[in-house]
Order: sequence, then structure tokens, then C-alpha cells
Amino acid sequence: MEDKTWGCSSSEDSDDEVYLQNASDEEELGFSSGSMPKLQFRSVKSKSCWNEEMGMGEVIEKNGKLWITTGIVRSGKIYSSIEETVYLTELGALDLLENSGRRISLTEMYEKVAGGKSGCCWELFEVYRHLKSLGYIIVRHGVLWSLKSIKSSHRPAALEITEKSNGLADMGSKSELAMDKLFSDLQINELMPDFDVYLPNSRFRKSSPGDPSFLLYLSRGHPPCKVEIEALEKQCGGIPLKICQVTEGRVSFFSYDKVELPVLP
Repeated sequence: MEDKTWGCSSSEDSDDEVYLQNASDEEELGFSSGSMPKLQFRSVKSKSCWNEEMGMGEVIEKNGKLWITTGIVRSGKIYSSIEETVYLTELGALDLLENSGRRISLTEMYEKVAGGKSGCCWELFEVYRHLKSLGYIIVRHGVLWSLKSIKSSHRPAALEITEKSNGLADMGSKSELAMDKLFSDLQINELMPDFDVYLPNSRFRKSSPGDPSFLLYLSRGHPPCKVEIEALEKQCGGIPLKICQVTEGRVSFFSYDKVELPVLP
């Protein structure tokens, strides 16, 4: 099987294009995969309330530019997945609270990730953290950034079907009631891409994100076989597919030009 290594290494807050004020964040810090980011002490942080049933954080106080490319927008509210929530908490950009007002520690969130909670496992988080630290823009595959992006999207039919099957295209005014089901159909072990990945883009808008630069699939334990790669590529609708593996904190990325086995004499 022929393949090539692609890479290897050790202001918008509503549906109405309202840009963030108080954008005083420093740029996100880069760090090598498997390492901890340096905590940034910020005078002003965002605040989010963790909903255990939803497996997401609802932003209740937003500050800084990070939300331009983080979190999905539904009915004027921003919701962040567990990987987004933990990443921002690591950076010191987010205080995560329970409904009671108690602050949730980073250790508690690590335990949720390590336990495979909320549709994310530790390897997926490491992949997300690695790419995000390099400036890439990432969202879970099949999840719309904003309901307005439906009109502006030129995604292939295969991706539109995925969105509809996840119940995301018709959330509308019922979003608050449907948010607890947002990732219910996105199973960790299901054979489908894990992330939609966009190149760093200072003009990125959630309401008109365009097509992702590539789709990313996390290989669980072993590289996918020919049949699995072909099945994954059918879901991509022409968008490049990349495979990633995480080994002892090291994140590696591969792309395949051909999926053929050599003919033995």
C-alpha cells in the first residue's frame, strides 16, 4: 500500500455576524504534541457552564478572539465540545463552571476525556490540541459551525446527508431542546471522518466557512485497511482525506495516493 507522510511532530459570536469586542487575547501558544501548553494568565477570561447531559459547554461570558474559530453557534449562543472546552481551559482562556457555580478543575475534565465521555477520547483530544496549536481551524465532522452556513456551504451531498442524519440542519428555534442530542450519533468507533480541518485563515467566518481543506480520521490501534480507506473516501465527496495516528503522545499524519497491494510473483 503506497502512502506518504503528510506531517509528523513530537470575530464571531452569533448567527448575525456580530464581532467580538474586548478582543485582548494573545495569539494561541504552540506546543509540541504530548506536551502541556504554557498557561496564559489573562486579566479577562471567558466563562462557560458545563452541561453533563449534553457533553458540551455553554458559553455564558465570552472574551477574546478565540471564539471566532471555536465553538458552534445556535440561536445566538455558543456551545463548545469537550475537546474545545479542555483546550481553552488549558490555555487559561476559560473558566468552566457547574450550574451551582463551582469551578470545574482541569483534572476533572481530563478524566472525562480519558473515559471517552462526550464523543471524544484522549487520542482525539491530542490530535485536536496539536492541530489547533498550529493554527488550524477544526470542527467535528458533520457538525455545522452555524445554521447560516447551510446557505453558504458548497459541501458535497455526502456531507449534507451526514449533517441531516445528525439532526443538525433543522435545529432552528428548537436548538436548546436538541443540543443534548448534538453528538449522540457521532460514535467514537464509527467508521467516518472525525474532524473537518481548515487551514489557518484570519478571515474565517462561521456563517460562511467554505469547504474544509481536508477531513481527518483517527486510526484506532492500526492503520485502516484498503476497504476501510475506500469507505472513508466515499464519504469525503472529493475533499482530501488524511489519516492520523497517536503513539505515546506523538501525532503522525498520512495521506494515501493509491490503495493497492503489490502483486507477488
